[in-house]
Amino acid sequence: MPIVRNSFIQMSKLTNLKGRINYISSHARQENLYAVYETTDRKFWTELAKCNQEEFKRSGTEGKCIEARELIIALPERFVDYEPDKLLKLFTEYFKQKYDVECIAALHHNKRKTNYHIHLIFSERKLLDAPVLKIATRNMFYDETGKHVRTKKEIMDDAGQLRSGCKIIPKGEVYERNLFTIKDSRFKSDSFLDEVKRSYTDLINIYVRDDKEKLKVFDKNGVYLPMKKVGKNNPKAEQIEADNRVRTMWNQTVDRAFVSGVPEKQILEVKQSEIGQKAKASIQKSGRNPALFKSLIMTAIYALELLISKVFKRASEKADKVTEAFAKSEPEQTKVRAVNEPVMAKSEPIPEIPKKSELVSKYPRLADIYNKLEKQNEAIYQREQQLVSVEKEIAGTKGIFKGKQRKELQEQAEQLRAQIASMKQYLSSIVQGYGYKNVKEFLVVYHASKAEYSDYQSAVAKWEQQTGNKAESDSFRSRLQQKQQEVKERENNRQSHYYRNDRGGR
Repeated sequence: MPIVRNSFIQMSKLTNLKGRINYISSHARQENLYAVYETTDRKFWTELAKCNQEEFKRSGTEGKCIEARELIIALPERFVDYEPDKLLKLFTEYFKQKYDVECIAALHHNKRKTNYHIHLIFSERKLLDAPVLKIATRNMFYDETGKHVRTKKEIMDDAGQLRSGCKIIPKGEVYERNLFTIKDSRFKSDSFLDEVKRSYTDLINIYVRDDKEKLKVFDKNGVYLPMKKVGKNNPKAEQIEADNRVRTMWNQTVDRAFVSGVPEKQILEVKQSEIGQKAKASIQKSGRNPALFKSLIMTAIYALELLISKVFKRASEKADKVTEAFAKSEPEQTKVRAVNEPVMAKSEPIPEIPKKSELVSKYPRLADIYNKLEKQNEAIYQREQQLVSVEKEIAGTKGIFKGKQRKELQEQAEQLRAQIASMKQYLSSIVQGYGYKNVKEFLVVYHASKAEYSDYQSAVAKWEQQTGNKAESDSFRSRLQQKQQEVKERENNRQSHYYRNDRGGR
């Protein structure tokens, strides 16, 4: 089973529309350009950029004028099998019909041909059926910046001459000509990109031939944190990579929490209170601060590890009580059905033996994976307890005569931290090796399989009681074939683990 992948769709604001259109649609500038599709002629985009710039000047807003917006849509690599022109037309017309705006799109591969993607530029304005003309009722005066001023004196120099760059529009002439509507505010909303991701992911999945390769939309409201994309020649690449490392640490801790039995609701509460709410408050107060965000995630990790430790202690206390109770009590006697009890009437037809569903067949392998997760989690916990013990010793080694002992303990603590980090990484990789994106995804399948397996066992037991027959256990050959298939799947998934490691859109 291949790893389930999230769809990748990002949006950016364009401040140089003409230059961007030329870049994505030029064979001279794109060595792997397969198709270009336009819903209107190029003159539309020239007029659109001009309209946006003029309105931006009139508004007096600081910053850069947004002339249009662009989506980059990553496609499954198998989509190269589809005819490029038809594929691009499908995706572009889909957007135009859904949002009723003009588009221009291009279908690309990156340099190494590892990222098949679409650049789709769209307008935030619509063309009016007829231009709206504004006629001057008196002489109109404009300064060098294009700003309208009240009197002629404001645009004259000391010699009484019109300053360079200033202009006068006489009464009765057109002083403003609008070809477009105002910008559609929905394209600025936070929900727009989420909507686009879901609709395009659904569209992509229609044309994915193998159900196992269908894409999912990352749930930003879930327990995991998304990884940030490091684009080509990104000046903040190091900062993003450092940010991704701490995000990975959180995700690995979430995997551990699930294996330990921490309820998803509690994990989500930690994420929302320690990361979401505090990060939002910090941004509102002092803007984005990567260093502060990292510290928030680390605090959340410590909070989650505290919950994991609490679960381990409860489990240990419960096990001690069960052992003590078992030692005091006598073993229960299993009631055995009398031999001469009739199995079933001879006239009744013999029922068919229950059949295994696909989930039931998977259960032995899933149970094996689950056991590996539990053992690894237990091993991590033991290492963490060792680290706590060493740190206590370090705190107790004070004074100049214990310098050597303190140094040795500090080295031991560093080794334990490195081991723990490596073990946490391995825990998450266990399920990834079997094709699951994370532990949560695996546990959904595991618990469903376990429930079906329990029902199947009950059905088999009932069948045996009704017929007096014994159901055949799995043969050695079938178990061997299952093991060989498991090894084959793991090898395939190891190779696909690095699939598309270069996803940078150009």
